[in-house]
Amino acid sequence: MAKIDVILTHNVVDLGAESDQVKVAAGYARNYLFPQKLAIPLTAANKRRLEVLKQRRAEREAHELNAMTELAKSLSKLTLNITVKTGEDNKMFGSITAGTIADELKSQFDVSLDKRKIHLEKPIRSTGDHEVELRLHADVISSIKLHVESAKPATPLITEATGTEAKAAGSDKAEGRKEGRRERPERKTKTSREAPGQSS
Repeated sequence: MAKIDVILTHNVVDLGAESDQVKVAAGYARNYLFPQKLAIPLTAANKRRLEVLKQRRAEREAHELNAMTELAKSLSKLTLNITVKTGEDNKMFGSITAGTIADELKSQFDVSLDKRKIHLEKPIRSTGDHEVELRLHADVISSIKLHVESAKPATPLITEATGTEAKAAGSDKAEGRKEGRRERPERKTKTSREAPGQSS
């Protein structure tokens, strides 16, 4: 298959960045790269455009580096809270992936981040505090704190405690009533003691 040299005018995944000179199949260039304006043929006239393309690429990369550096500073100060479903032994149902973290970043902080920039050696499967590495740029590596908590409500425990307290309070009242009943015979006893005095 015939190959030709082209100059990329935009970033093309798995091929190169703008201003790169690459060799591709003639059909691929003719049917895709040229119509999409992603590349131009390598000619004497187009070589002169290389300087403009290189300048544009340098400006874009500098802007990306600055933006990612600022984002890294901001994210390192944040804590991302994720609530998960857990079983009785506090084991998570499922796991937290880079995609989950990317979605929560968008939802909680309105930060759009490609999940490929979120580096997890393996999915998170436990509650508690975690630190997640972010590879925002070739020269910018940061991290964000992640707090995973169970969605299991604590209310049943409170209800049980309240119920226990209510039972305890009820038993206290019952004890009080019993004590009150004990006091009544004493009054009768006093009355019976006074009775002989009244007859005398």
